[in-house]
Amino acid sequence: MGISIEVNVNGEKRHSEVDARLLLVHYLRDTLGLTGTHVGCDTSNCGACTVLVDGKAVKSCTMLAVQANGAEVKTIEGMAENGELHPLQSSFKEAHGLQCGFCTPGMIMTAANLLERNSNPSEEEIRHALEGNFCRCTGYHNIVKAIQLAAQQLT
Repeated sequence: MGISIEVNVNGEKRHSEVDARLLLVHYLRDTLGLTGTHVGCDTSNCGACTVLVDGKAVKSCTMLAVQANGAEVKTIEGMAENGELHPLQSSFKEAHGLQCGFCTPGMIMTAANLLERNSNPSEEEIRHALEGNFCRCTGYHNIVKAIQLAAQQLT
């Protein structure tokens, strides 16, 4: 017998019966089919699973789905609006802020949280915000440039 939860995911109320031990990342991917949230390490080290829960960046591999009951969750799939990419998404493309793309959803969600709190972060502030997100391909330089470009577009 599962636990009944109601979570607002990307603006849509979702009702589900879940096992008490189900991680939020697996709820999003396996139950709801939102596979943009990646499982990279299962230890909260890499940040590939980062989503926004009530507006705050959270590593969804460290949170149980039942803990999200009543919360608003935004995943990478919820960033685009009316078929248009979010400025962070288009900036990552324009500034070559991705290579393999595996870390990109987590980077974008972390950056969205940063830009919500600080609309014009310095390079140092961006790098500090990304400390919990690992990229094994890019060396971060273009990721930082992409976030700076998005910040300019959002102001």
